[in-house]
Amino acid sequence: MSTLFGRLRECAVRHPELPAIEVADAGSVRYRELLDLVERLAGRLVAAAGRPPVAVGLLAARSLAAFAGYLAALRVAAAAVPLHPGFPLARNELMCRSATVDIIVADDAGSAQLPTLAARTGAAAVPLRSAGTPWYWTLDTPPLAEPYRGRPEDIAYALFTSGSAGRPKGVPIRHRNLERYLRYCIDRYALGPGARYALAAELTFDQSVSGMFACWGSGATVVVPRPEELLDPARFVVTRRISHWRSVPSLISIPHRHRMLPPASMPDLRFSLFGGERLTLDAAGIWAAAAPASAIVNVYGPTELTVDCSAYRLPADPARWPVTPNGTVPIGPVHPHLERVVLTEDGHAGGQGELCVRGPQMFDGYLDRADDRGRFVRRDGAVWYRTGDRVRVGADGVMVHLGRLDDQLKVRGYRIEPGEVEAVLRSHPKLTDAVVLAAGETLYAVYTGEPVDPDELAALAGERLPPYQVPAGFRHLDELPVNANGKVDRRGLAAELAGQT
Repeated sequence: MSTLFGRLRECAVRHPELPAIEVADAGSVRYRELLDLVERLAGRLVAAAGRPPVAVGLLAARSLAAFAGYLAALRVAAAAVPLHPGFPLARNELMCRSATVDIIVADDAGSAQLPTLAARTGAAAVPLRSAGTPWYWTLDTPPLAEPYRGRPEDIAYALFTSGSAGRPKGVPIRHRNLERYLRYCIDRYALGPGARYALAAELTFDQSVSGMFACWGSGATVVVPRPEELLDPARFVVTRRISHWRSVPSLISIPHRHRMLPPASMPDLRFSLFGGERLTLDAAGIWAAAAPASAIVNVYGPTELTVDCSAYRLPADPARWPVTPNGTVPIGPVHPHLERVVLTEDGHAGGQGELCVRGPQMFDGYLDRADDRGRFVRRDGAVWYRTGDRVRVGADGVMVHLGRLDDQLKVRGYRIEPGEVEAVLRSHPKLTDAVVLAAGETLYAVYTGEPVDPDELAALAGERLPPYQVPAGFRHLDELPVNANGKVDRRGLAAELAGQT
């Protein structure tokens, strides 16, 4: 069983001259160059901390410093802990303390916060600047002399998910959790030399893990788009010769509204993976028209189950696409090396309820063990992770995601499925997307597209839904707000609506 760094090192031996990564602040970096850089940066980390660190914080954007720092952490058998320069100082501090970060690597974007964060946490600071002479030209530390001692049982990285009362929960993922998953990804998505994978996610979002290490375990190239390039994905895909795309579905709707996804504009794209939030059939249709030769795959999974645990590939012929109750693409069966059970409210296995999963991708528990409470269930002598997601399972074993257990709304005593209402509203020709939320005892719909008379939208909903599911208020936005991972910020929208009632 290998480790993440072990995969990179083996790939650098097999494919030393192939491009490992293309990133704006450094251009194209070959595998042998990346490995040499990581070995020297690992030496600097040990020198700065005075010993091999336990956990390395990465206060960096998607720069070469961020990726090399991540790999250098793995080289010294430490856990990589992605932070975010755009996060409040208090949140980054909490993440550092929770993960026992003892050294922090920062690029230009993180340089302003680095001194204070290092002082507050007691961590050693390693600034890596690109301004002037880039740091990778002046890194004179010799390669780390100590042999690599990483083990499959070691924590590879720790990411943080939203928790109760705004306190993030730390999710440690071990190298062994990734072994079967990465082999599955490399095989299923035909990754290898010549493949060029667009890495749209921030390092704080676990979509980045599959992109980096499925590539660096197969000889493919990670291509990191600049933020502005994500606004025009068709141009980016064509000019950068992208073969594999992975992002949140929001990166379909935004450029589509600006007419930047015309039909057949990405003719050579081979695989398109979407995850992190719902993928509607309408959005998938827009992308399919723009990338007619691409397989479109909807992937699903919480961070606790190592990036994604299920996938559904849409048929090549849109006429054969499934019809679902909420207009979303199914999330598929779980990966073949995993098991799932769907539990009804009374705790019995059924065809609709909470999805629970077990297998080699399941993490062992949160950094703060108090967060484990209620997240696992013992059944048939095995421990399962409770995803908190509601699904419906078809006769063919394919699952449709119905929403979060905590997203199910209750208004005036009625339980309401937001996705069902959203699907009806999205059927209006002038709407491009819709989010249904509750503020107090009032049901609201926030939508994008062209402004529409509220009475018209209410009448549309009333034709297909019971009265208690018809929103009482409608709000038009040019764009739905998103969080740092590109997902629609439902919590922020709900809080804003509550403040206006």
